[in-house]
Amino acid sequence: MKVCFIGTGSMGSLLTEAFLKAGALSPEQVTLASRTRSKAEALAARYPGLAVADDNLSAASDANLIFLCVKPSDFRAVLDDILPVLTKDRIIVSITSPIRIETLEKIVPSKVAKIIPSVVNSVGCGATLFMFGARLNDDDRALLRQLFSSISRPVEIDEEKVRVASDLSSVGPAFFAFLLERFIEAAVAETGINRETATTLACEMLLGTARMLQEPDCSPADLQRRVSVPGGITAAALAELDRATKNAFSRVLQTTHAKFKEDLEKAELSLRPQKRRGPRGNP
Repeated sequence: MKVCFIGTGSMGSLLTEAFLKAGALSPEQVTLASRTRSKAEALAARYPGLAVADDNLSAASDANLIFLCVKPSDFRAVLDDILPVLTKDRIIVSITSPIRIETLEKIVPSKVAKIIPSVVNSVGCGATLFMFGARLNDDDRALLRQLFSSISRPVEIDEEKVRVASDLSSVGPAFFAFLLERFIEAAVAETGINRETATTLACEMLLGTARMLQEPDCSPADLQRRVSVPGGITAAALAELDRATKNAFSRVLQTTHAKFKEDLEKAELSLRPQKRRGPRGNP
């Protein structure tokens, strides 16, 4: 199997390295195309055998599986670049949530999937969100699940729920890193504890919390009950935290959904056919 990654920004590079480190792909199977060629060449230097193409069309020419790891505004140009080599048996994977599967299927003859990764996939953890187009058969779906199982837990979702699912799995690490940072800052400010020590304790706590929550008999509510006793210090602190964060995550979700609606409209507009002045290089 030959795999092409178009775009080597943060997520394109993350996926490429995660698959290579996990042994799910060998460098010889992978070709990269990037607007910033130096990023692709840096990956190739770390993984001898990985190829860097001169342009998008060359990168996709012999690929069975083509990952589009570019911004929504770049999709139309990239699709126009690679359209001459797209066939019914190839699989296009978009990792960009505002790009609709139905819209892609109107543009390309290939099979289409949308898979949203998370930054934590870089360490073999977290979920990846799976949405399948109508042209994918059972073998295609199994291939994609197997590939992503090497770095994550694939979870199939309804495309209409991609925003909230992304908030939970892909944006969530930033949310909870932010809260952890605030926790550390408060500990330092209120008590004078050494910042390095506070950071170590807090990060180890979060790692242990995540591992406990993977146990089948430990939900978030269960874990709170295990730590807290009625009338105790933790119970008093949780009551204060509840008051301080009342409706905070509802407002967060309202914000992400409002921005996503704007992004959807822009993405649909950007995917309309455009006049081309001549052949393009990289996206």
